[in-house]
Amino acid sequence: MRAVVLVGGHGTRLRPLTNDVPKAMLSIGGVPMIERMVGHLASHGVTEVVLSMGFMPDAFSAAYPDGTCAGTPVHYAVEPEPLDTAGAIAFAAAHAGIDDTFLVQNGDILTDLDLGALVAAHREAGAEGTIALTAVDDPSRYGVVPTDDTGRVMGFVEKPAPGEAPTNLVNAGTYVLEPSVLSRIPAGVRVSVERQVFPEMAAEGTLYALASDATWIDTGTPQTYLRANLETLGDPSGSVVDESAQVAASAVVERSVVLAGASIGENAVVTDSIIGPGASVGASAHVLSHSVLGTDAVVADGERLVGQCRPEVA
Repeated sequence: MRAVVLVGGHGTRLRPLTNDVPKAMLSIGGVPMIERMVGHLASHGVTEVVLSMGFMPDAFSAAYPDGTCAGTPVHYAVEPEPLDTAGAIAFAAAHAGIDDTFLVQNGDILTDLDLGALVAAHREAGAEGTIALTAVDDPSRYGVVPTDDTGRVMGFVEKPAPGEAPTNLVNAGTYVLEPSVLSRIPAGVRVSVERQVFPEMAAEGTLYALASDATWIDTGTPQTYLRANLETLGDPSGSVVDESAQVAASAVVERSVVLAGASIGENAVVTDSIIGPGASVGASAHVLSHSVLGTDAVVADGERLVGQCRPEVA
């Protein structure tokens, strides 16, 4: 089986970290996120991964010039223009010549989902498409997916208003699709799989879903990106500090990620924040509450940054 991974987004919620790096190339516990995703797919028998790219595609081909990622063959499909989620899936599938059952995964999801179980449920139901679901505390941020007792999707509500969601089970960003789904997507135009294709399939009774309690992190915000780094290394209460970073002995670093080449000065305090590559936190400075420093950004001696993003130095 082959898989399409959607990595074409600009990662706007993670700026400034994504100003010059695609979101899927950001490090999670010292390993690029795309390698963790591809490795997980390969561990479940995926033999080729098609990267559906848009924003900064050269970053991927430069990182994996031999056409393999995490030991798995990758195919590069670069959109000529943004085509939204369904358009991106259709473009990538056509570019790679996919004509059989295939997987799709959003490029900002980290999960240990049992893909074999998802495929088995899809085939048992005779579904045209099957969506992995996960339970969340606030479903208003996601596509909410109510189902009947057989797993058939009864509707697809994209980002309902707070308090109006019919369930807390949401689209977990991993799908099994039949090639017939591709015929539902007009070529070369912007089409949303969540707002257009899935609701159409649900209305026709061809869309199914499977809930799972697998680990699932949408890494698209500073808070969740930070959580992904800390949980990947098995210590959500600790910190991730790159071996090339310099942290003064008197500095305090808690529940934070300090990336390559960064420096933390004497008596500085960094908590619940991300310090980008080469960034500098001056002596006695405070960087707190999900602040994010971009590449080579500087926080001056004694300065206090609370819940803010500071772009990289040009």
